[in-house]
Amino acid sequence: MNTVGLYIHVPFCVSKCPYCDFYSVALPSDAMLDAYAARVCDTLDVWAARLPEVTADTLYFGGGTPSLLGGERLAAILRRARARFGLSTAEITLEANPADDLYDTLSAFAAEGGNRLSLGMQSICAAELTALGRRHTPHDVARTVADAHRVGINNVSLDIMLGVPEQTTDSARHSAQQAAALGATHVSAYMLKIEPNTPFGRCTPSLPDEDATADAYLAVMDTLDTLGYHQYEISNAALIGRESRHNLKYWHSEPYLGIGPAASSCIGDRRFSYARDIDAFMRGEEPTDEPCSAIAVGSPEEYALLRLRLSEGVTAADFAARFGEPMPSVWFERARRLPKTLVCADGNGIRLTRDGFLVSNTLITHILTK
Repeated sequence: MNTVGLYIHVPFCVSKCPYCDFYSVALPSDAMLDAYAARVCDTLDVWAARLPEVTADTLYFGGGTPSLLGGERLAAILRRARARFGLSTAEITLEANPADDLYDTLSAFAAEGGNRLSLGMQSICAAELTALGRRHTPHDVARTVADAHRVGINNVSLDIMLGVPEQTTDSARHSAQQAAALGATHVSAYMLKIEPNTPFGRCTPSLPDEDATADAYLAVMDTLDTLGYHQYEISNAALIGRESRHNLKYWHSEPYLGIGPAASSCIGDRRFSYARDIDAFMRGEEPTDEPCSAIAVGSPEEYALLRLRLSEGVTAADFAARFGEPMPSVWFERARRLPKTLVCADGNGIRLTRDGFLVSNTLITHILTK
C-alpha cells in the first residue's frame, strides 16, 4: 500500500434535511469549530506516524456541511494533510451547500490546493427543493458554481435527487440539462431512500412510484449522454477525465482512511470506523473494527460486488491480475441466464446495463451467491 484516499468528515449542519441519515450535529460556536479543526489535524499526525510510507492522492471533505468550517480552518487542515500525506497532484474535494455565501471559503480552499467542489443541488426546481426541506434556491446553485469558477475551481459536481416529492420525468430531465448548462463536469443522480429514523421515515410524503422514479433515472442518464457525459457508475456520470477519483477508490477496492465521527476506513484487510459521536472523537477515542459481514474484506466476492456498480463491470483481465486466477465460471453461468437487457457476460467480463442498474442489488446477489 503506497497511496490512500483521505476522507475527512465534518459533521456540522445549519439544519437537518428531513431525509438525511448521515451523522451530523447542529452548527456549533466558532470556538468549537476551531477545536474540531485542531482535532482533525492532530488525528492526521497520528495516522501519518502509523503509516509512515503512505501518501494520499485524493482528499474528500464530506459531511454534514464541510464548507461551514470556513476557509481558514479548511486551509489549515489542508496544510497539515499535505505535510503528512503529500497530496501531490491530488484531487481535493469539498462538499458544500449552495444556500451559503461561499466565495471567501472557496477562495481560501482553492489557494491551498482545493480543486473540486461537490454541490448539493438536488434539483433545479424550486418546488422540489421546498418539498425536500432544502435551504437553497436554484439561483443559489448558479451563484455558487459561478463563484467556484471565479476562484479557479472548474471541476464541479452537482447532485440530483430522484424520486422526490413533486418530481416528474420532465423536471428531472430539466435538472440534468441545467446542471450541464451551469458547467458541471460531473453529475451524481441518486434515488431518495427513506430512512426510518428521519422525519421522512416517520411521516413519509407523497412520492413518485417506482416506475416513475425509474423513468426519471433513465431520462437523466439519457439526457446526460446526449450532453457529452458518460455514465461510469450506477449513480454517476462525468465528462471524460472528470470521474471522481476519490469515489473510484471505494469501487476499485483501494485503501482509504476516514477521519472524524462516523468516518470509515479500509486499510489492508481491516475495516474500522469512528463512533457516531463527536464528543468521543474530540476526546481522541480510537476507531473500532466494523462487524464482520457475510462477504470477507478483500475477497473476490467483495471485489466483484463493488466493481459491478461500475459501467465497465468486473473485467476478466482485472480480476486475474488482482487474484492470480480466472473469474469463477459459475458467475458467468449465472449472469448468462439473466436477461441480456439487464446483464452482459462475455469474454471481457460481466457488467450491468443501465436498465440492470435499476435492480442491481437483486442481480449482483444472483450472480455472486446463488
